[in-house]
Amino acid sequence: MKDTHVRLGLVITILMACFACPADAITLETVLQTTLEKNPAIQEAKSGLEQAAGQRLVFRSIVWPHAELGVPAGVQVGHRAGESGVKGFGLGRGALTQTLFHVAVPPSLRRGDVEILIAQQQLNVAVVEQLHAARLAFYAALYNRSLESIRGEQQRRLQENVATQKTRYEAGLADRSAFTSATVQASELDPEIESAHRAYLGAQLKLAEAMAIDAAKRSLPEPDGELQFAPMRTDVDSETAAALERRADLKLARLLVRSANEDQRIIEAGYYPAVIGSISGEYVPVTGIHREGSTSRNQDFIGSEIREKAAYTWRVVDNGKVGGAVLRARSAREINELTCRKLEANVPRELSRIANDLKTTEVRERSLAAATAAAEESARIVQQNLTSGLASPLEYRITQNGFLQTKSGLLDAIYQHNLAVAEWDRATGRYFQFSDDTTRSQ
Repeated sequence: MKDTHVRLGLVITILMACFACPADAITLETVLQTTLEKNPAIQEAKSGLEQAAGQRLVFRSIVWPHAELGVPAGVQVGHRAGESGVKGFGLGRGALTQTLFHVAVPPSLRRGDVEILIAQQQLNVAVVEQLHAARLAFYAALYNRSLESIRGEQQRRLQENVATQKTRYEAGLADRSAFTSATVQASELDPEIESAHRAYLGAQLKLAEAMAIDAAKRSLPEPDGELQFAPMRTDVDSETAAALERRADLKLARLLVRSANEDQRIIEAGYYPAVIGSISGEYVPVTGIHREGSTSRNQDFIGSEIREKAAYTWRVVDNGKVGGAVLRARSAREINELTCRKLEANVPRELSRIANDLKTTEVRERSLAAATAAAEESARIVQQNLTSGLASPLEYRITQNGFLQTKSGLLDAIYQHNLAVAEWDRATGRYFQFSDDTTRSQ
């Protein structure tokens, strides 16, 4: 049997632009490549593929001959009529047993092949899950870092207003309430900034886990770039047909149905006769050696001999051992079939939902982009008027809050769009394509 070669093809849409970042910053492409090479779950699935090759041998062993070879030797002591003295002896024994007919042979061969394919697709599923999780963690890190930056910049502006109101208060141009209100407004952002920072650290930890980085020995990974928005057009009908063909979880579900069917056939073979042929032989280099338990010379070894025979077994009355096992195997097969049909039926609904999410986030991004520009201009004008005393602190607070909300909303829309794109790639099976050719060389 030739070695099974696993061809890994990474088909990932990278929606990240290149920005000036620290030298140790990592890109999404680096994250995905490192995850593919070092992720513990993926490594475990690869070990499972190697174990499946051994399990395949177990299933196929039913058709192989069984050979035994023994070399008894010893010393014969004692007297019998016409004999005396001590005599050494040695002889060779061999036996070869071959299955001639067994109904379980064909399904056992097929089941061994399916075992390999199942392990391959389990590796495929593990790769998809871990790459997707790493990608979402990367986007979450970018989002929370940008959110922390936005709120920090907003707090800086509010602190500038605090300094301005303090100066106006000391100069007698404003009362103490304006200074107090500005101070409270600036401090209100502290918990929001801290929350964004904690979320950023959490996303970094998830990245480190996906990339098999020991956070106790190395610094947490710093994501490169910023979230970008790129409109995406989708065709649900064509993508549904493609997803049904290439999604790893669907392939695995179909293979589980096949394996359960073969398991049932193997168990049912217990109802049919099995014919076994055997050949045994003995080689005696010397004569005059007594068989164990012999009482006369005509029962002794005279010379080398070969014996052949065939025997069959047939279960006529079943005490429930085979029948019950068949029922359990049939139940497992039916459950797998139902699960597979549910997964297949859910594909068009899932793709339709994600396509709607993409359209919604695109509309939301366009609306918030325009609103953010208007809110920024309004906040700038009110800030100028506040400095000259033409605007009240309440007006400044309202415009600054409005600008913060629209800018944060725009960032959230871009983040949600990137998540929807990642979900689209996962649901359509674009992350990873795996060779599952069932006509492998034997």
